[in-house]
Amino acid sequence: MSTPAYQTIIVKFREAITELDGIFRDTQFWGVATLKEWIDDYEGSRFTAIDTHTAVITSEYNMECLLEWLKRHTPIAEITEC
Repeated sequence: MSTPAYQTIIVKFREAITELDGIFRDTQFWGVATLKEWIDDYEGSRFTAIDTHTAVITSEYNMECLLEWLKRHTPIAEITEC
């Protein structure tokens, strides 16, 4: 049995993660209220904030889609692939 190959990135945002949560103000539209909830609801993906502006994101097979969305909708200061 093979072990899933998770991809991991560290993302430093130019704004506080709590500020980015404002993207999800319309919870009826998004179905979630925070960036963490949105990423965690994305199949095989997890979001862990490590400080006010930085998060570790892991994904089994959706990292490309997550990165594309993050680059379009959030102000990113730096992305580090692990």
